[in-house]
Amino acid sequence: MNGSEREEGVKMEECKETVVYMCGYIPGASPEKSPILSPVPVHLPGSGYGGDSWKDVCGGGCGFAMAISESGKLITWGSTDDEGQSYMTSGKHGETPEPFPLPTEASVLKAAAGWAHCVSVTEMGEVYTWGWKECVPSEKIVRDLVAGGIFQTDSTDQVSGKAQGSNLIGGPVSHVDNKKAGEEIGKRRKIAPAKQELDSSTPGGELFTVSACLVNLGPGVRISTVAAGGRHTLALSDMGQVWGWGYGGEGQLGLGTRVKTVATPHVIPCIEQSALGKGSMSSSMQVSKVLGSYVKGIACGGRHSAVITDAGALVTFGWGLYGQCGQGTNNDQLRPTCVSSLSGKQVERVAAGLWHTICITVEGHVYAFGGNQFGQLGTGVEQAERTANYSAGDGTSMASLV
Repeated sequence: MNGSEREEGVKMEECKETVVYMCGYIPGASPEKSPILSPVPVHLPGSGYGGDSWKDVCGGGCGFAMAISESGKLITWGSTDDEGQSYMTSGKHGETPEPFPLPTEASVLKAAAGWAHCVSVTEMGEVYTWGWKECVPSEKIVRDLVAGGIFQTDSTDQVSGKAQGSNLIGGPVSHVDNKKAGEEIGKRRKIAPAKQELDSSTPGGELFTVSACLVNLGPGVRISTVAAGGRHTLALSDMGQVWGWGYGGEGQLGLGTRVKTVATPHVIPCIEQSALGKGSMSSSMQVSKVLGSYVKGIACGGRHSAVITDAGALVTFGWGLYGQCGQGTNNDQLRPTCVSSLSGKQVERVAAGLWHTICITVEGHVYAFGGNQFGQLGTGVEQAERTANYSAGDGTSMASLV
C-alpha cells in the first residue's frame, strides 16, 4: 500500500458511522401511526448537537424508543401527546429524536425501558428512573398510590423501606415483616388526606412520574448496568451485587414471596439463595462455589429475571407459566434458582422477553426456553421449552443478543 492509499484508508476508517434502525409500533415516528414493517434509519438531530453520533441502542417500551449518543446523551423518540398515559415516559418527542432531560450533566452509559418506565445509569454510577410510579423507588409514591386506591390488593402486599427497615437488604422478607408493613400502610391509609398533592400536572399524573428521579442505593454503591422488566427493575453494581425494586407479584424480585410493590431497592442474594435447600451447610457452600462469587450480567423479562454469575451459571426467578425460568416446570420461581439444564456450560450473555429467555454460552451456542407461540425460540416449531435443552448455535458462533 503506497502513501496515498494508506491515507485514503485512514479517511475511510474515520468516516465510519454507527447507524440506528427502527421497526415495529412506534406511533410518534409514523405519521399514519401504523407499525413500521421494515427497518428504517433513525437520524439524530442535525444542527446544534455538535455532530453527535449514535453509540448504543437501549430498546424501548410501549410505543417509544431509546438510544445513547457518543456524547453520552439519552435520546428518545416515538411517543405522542394523544396516545394515552404510557407514552409520556419518553418525553413526547414524536418522530424527532431528542435528548431526554436528566437532572445531571454526567454521561449516560446504559439505559433500559419497561412497559411504561425507564431507567438509566451514568458514568458516575448513579441511577435515574421515571415512568410508572410503582417502578420509581419512593416511600411517598407508595403512600400516594395506596391512598388513591389504585392497588386493590391486600395491604400486606405493599412494602416500603420504612415499614421493612433493614429486612429488604440482603435477605428474604418474612410473613411477620409483611404483616408489619401492611399494618403501617393501613395506618397511612386512614390518616391520608382525601386528595394527595400530585408530582405532575400532566394527564394521568397520579400514575406517572414524568421527570427522572435519582435512585438512592446508599453510600458507596456504584451501578454499572441496568435492566427493566414489565414493571420491575434490576441494577448491577460494580461489586457484582444485584439490586431490585418495583412489582414482584410473581417472584421477579427474588424475595421468596409475592410482594406486590417494593418501594425501596434491595439486594437480591442471587448466589446465596440458589445454594439454599441443598442439604448441609457444607454442601450449600460447595454449591455456592460452583455458582460463582458475584453476578456479571442481568436481564429482565416481562415478569421474570435472569442473572449470570462470574462462573457462567444462569440463575432465574419470577413468572414461570411458559417455562421461561428454565426450571422444567411452569411454576413461578420466588427465589433465585440455578438453571440445572445448563450445568457444565458457561453462559456469557442472556436476554429475556415477555414469555421466554435466550442465552449464549462462551462457545457461541444459543439456548432458548419458555413460550414459543410466535416462534420466538427459533426452534422451527411452536412447542414451548421448559428447560434449556435446545441449542441454536451448532456450527455457528454467536456473540451477542438483541
